[in-house]
Amino acid sequence: MRRRFVRNLVLLAALVGAPLAVPPSSAAPEHTAERGNVLEQTVIGKSVRGRPIVAWHLDDRPIGGRKGPTVVLVAAMHGNEGAPRQILTALRKARAIHGADLWLVPTYNPDGLAAHHRRNAHGVDLNRNYPYHWVDLDGNYESGAHAGSEPETKAMMRFLGRVEPDYVLSFHQPLHGVDTDNKRPGFSRKVAHTLRLPATTLDCGGVCHGTMTGWFNHNFDGFALTVEYGAHPPKRLMRAVAPRQVLRIFRAFGSFGGR
Repeated sequence: MRRRFVRNLVLLAALVGAPLAVPPSSAAPEHTAERGNVLEQTVIGKSVRGRPIVAWHLDDRPIGGRKGPTVVLVAAMHGNEGAPRQILTALRKARAIHGADLWLVPTYNPDGLAAHHRRNAHGVDLNRNYPYHWVDLDGNYESGAHAGSEPETKAMMRFLGRVEPDYVLSFHQPLHGVDTDNKRPGFSRKVAHTLRLPATTLDCGGVCHGTMTGWFNHNFDGFALTVEYGAHPPKRLMRAVAPRQVLRIFRAFGSFGGR
């Protein structure tokens, strides 16, 4: 109860702004080759330059009556770390997902991606801008004028506050490992083992200030985890192998096209 109360207080600043618009579903989703298994597409906010930040909600088909966990997957928080977007694209294009309620945010920092730049169009590292252990940082890790100053940060805070996922996986590059120095080290080691990545400590050389995972883990009952791939992961890993591995983490599976 206390965590929910604190979370609501923290979200107040983010909630002052454009509400998260999720169109109601009056009919069953149309499953086409282009839409894959998409239940709905939502613009959770806009970047500094006005580019939409899109979330895809996939159709969860229960396994034996068991509804799977709600999971948010986030890629391209840093615009020069775009390879893991392919994992989310492959999941979106799958014919069906069984056993997990997935939300995909494949391009969290669209301005940075367009410029192939780590930071957003204000020059802010979005993963140093969250209101948890925020400090005033400069240079490559510029943390913004104040905690939660960036539109992308506000959009993600609103979105996660609405969805309240059980798990968040935030995909990055190029450190090649899964952080296990967190509140769920056992689950983190499971993720590392399933993804065939090293279990490691991603502590930013001391304390990670203003990160999305730190903010989420402090304010929500769910669990957010940083997953780092290498600088140049193979296309087959991103497009064929990793999507299936991600589903296995949550005891889920997908029906994918191709031979």
